[in-house]
Amino acid sequence: MTEESTAVDGSRRLSFREIADVLRERIRVGQLKAGDRLPTQAELAEEFGVERGAVRQALRLLQDDGLLSNVNKGSPPRIAAPSTDAYGREPQPTMVALAPRLADAFTVPHVRIDAACLTAESLMLALGEPLRRIHEGRIRPERVDVRILLPSRDIDLAFPVPIEGQDDEDRVHQRWLALRNAQGQVLRHNLVALRSSHGVDVSVSFRALPFTPPVKLYLLNGTEALMAYYTVTRREESIDDATLNMYDVLDSQSLLFAFASGRGPNEAAFVNESRKWFDALWETITTDLTLTW
Repeated sequence: MTEESTAVDGSRRLSFREIADVLRERIRVGQLKAGDRLPTQAELAEEFGVERGAVRQALRLLQDDGLLSNVNKGSPPRIAAPSTDAYGREPQPTMVALAPRLADAFTVPHVRIDAACLTAESLMLALGEPLRRIHEGRIRPERVDVRILLPSRDIDLAFPVPIEGQDDEDRVHQRWLALRNAQGQVLRHNLVALRSSHGVDVSVSFRALPFTPPVKLYLLNGTEALMAYYTVTRREESIDDATLNMYDVLDSQSLLFAFASGRGPNEAAFVNESRKWFDALWETITTDLTLTW
């Protein structure tokens, strides 16, 4: 049996997943806010021109996503407040906070992850948690779309750079470039492997920024924005028996600030503007990026 059905007048009825997507979008843009009651199942069935069973399936999907509460209590469900485990507490280091948020993002049928960062290291490592849950059979997305913005290899980076007076510009740049390419390749490989192992439709795309991003930004399913500042620090690294003294950035230790569309107009505006900022860069001044070893 397919999800689609046909109305009496011959028009195509929405599937329960499409109904869930419409309601999810209303929550994302703030049309429905935390604590609001949804219309009754009968009213939703009339609005969408479907049977109540399709509405019930859509509501269960939204409940599984953590967006609704009281679905089976006999009265119209309410829009759920975001989990206090994820929000409402002090920011945590990127490698502590990012993995569980990504795992939650992978519980929906269509996963959408956008990221703008200096390298893909944090994202590559944090994806291990949702991938583990997929391999264990605990979650099963149908489609995963990932877009990543990384600095172009052809620009003069603001960081990492050698400390003034040292002639290590090329070595520092080549070190960063090797990391950027290797981490991006591993990330893409691990995600694309879901096609053959679990039948997940996966798309992973990269584009090159013409500047060094001062922050890293992760957008999850269009409803959450996670941001951390790149804090420049002095560090040393040994490469080929040579010690490189450079100004580099804290990455995994930098604090990740979380914003969600359902937590009031200020956070909803931040998420929306972050999405617009990312989309504008993706569609305008960035260029195709091919990762090579």
